[in-house]
Amino acid sequence: MIETTLSTQLINPTVTYVKKELTHAEGGHDWWHIQRVWQLARHIGSKENVDMLVVELGALLHDIADSKFHNGDETVGPEKARTFLQSIDAPESVTNHVVSIIQNISFKGGNHRPDFRSPELAVVQDADRLDALGAIGIARTFNYGGFKNRPMYDPSVTPNMTMTKEQYKQSLAPTINHFYEKLLLLKDRMNTNTAKEMAEERHRFMEQFLEQFYREWDVDVA
Repeated sequence: MIETTLSTQLINPTVTYVKKELTHAEGGHDWWHIQRVWQLARHIGSKENVDMLVVELGALLHDIADSKFHNGDETVGPEKARTFLQSIDAPESVTNHVVSIIQNISFKGGNHRPDFRSPELAVVQDADRLDALGAIGIARTFNYGGFKNRPMYDPSVTPNMTMTKEQYKQSLAPTINHFYEKLLLLKDRMNTNTAKEMAEERHRFMEQFLEQFYREWDVDVA
């Protein structure tokens, strides 16, 4: 009962806070993205031996200030999350764990390896990655590409599969390239068995989408 009460006391104000903070966020990183990741994290976490309070708070706060929208500054999100969690009297151990999740959840390029690992991070990371796959993932990718005024596709610009973390962050490549540089890599980087199973269908859908995209792009008019 005490744990349930503590969870309610922390989760409810966090939901309110995140909704307010992301009111005008880009459509692929708004409250609805957070809600989907939150629900996915709860689903995956229910099948794992994890601290669900940390999982839920990590999911809710993981994109509270995505560095993409803060000139690449990766300290803004963790600092905002810490300040908020302290304001609602979250236990210090919970706060530290959630902050570590936020600092290490992002893909950040194929060659990046995180400095921190935990079962809770694994669950939240899987949930976030699943929301980058399938129909939702495709929609989010093109929404962000439009937000940044990037071309959908340029056959002369090939995907860069060996980018460093900084190159990945600064990339201005066409949106289609993002499928190869990140999205199609995620299926094999899931941490939990539950997420691995869910990723299979979403991955196949993206492959089918790309096949159709290229067919429509290269229509034979002869």
